[in-house]
Amino acid sequence: MGAAVSTPESFRTLIVAAHPDIANSAVHAAWLRALRHAAIADVHEIVPAYPDGVLDVRSEQRLVEAHARIILQFPIFWYSVPAVLKNWIDQVLSHGWAYGRGGDAFKGKELGLAYSTGTAAEAYQAGGRNRFSMSELTKPLELTATFIKARFLPSFVLHGANVGFTERELKKSARAYVAHVAADF
Repeated sequence: MGAAVSTPESFRTLIVAAHPDIANSAVHAAWLRALRHAAIADVHEIVPAYPDGVLDVRSEQRLVEAHARIILQFPIFWYSVPAVLKNWIDQVLSHGWAYGRGGDAFKGKELGLAYSTGTAAEAYQAGGRNRFSMSELTKPLELTATFIKARFLPSFVLHGANVGFTERELKKSARAYVAHVAADF
């Protein structure tokens, strides 16, 4: 199955949504609904596009090539990205395409992150329960952006997803996310 986006027109921004269970994610589902409603980005959900987990790498690369800004949207899993996004990064950002000889597909593009954590922001700092800041935990992704010659954008983060949010808080977060995606950095 090939990759699909949520809108017929092409936008400057591609959201690569990598939630392994979006149906049970109030946060990520709200974010994607808001983006689709605002019609400011192409939304590409990896799991529904590839239910068998086998990516059409060239199709994914064409999606990236067609956009100037790529935002990886995901929940933090074990202080990292979910396996589905790791697989996407490993396969799509291939030698000769994203890096190495002739690998300049991301040159001049922007790469950003939008993610949620399960616990409160206070847990992600020196002396906090998780000992490290989110900036420190996402350094490998920032370095990946540098390695593939993309400009790394400020991240959009929502802490405390496991605690739960009211409908009002979810809508506020979704509006803030839409504004972040639309921002000029």
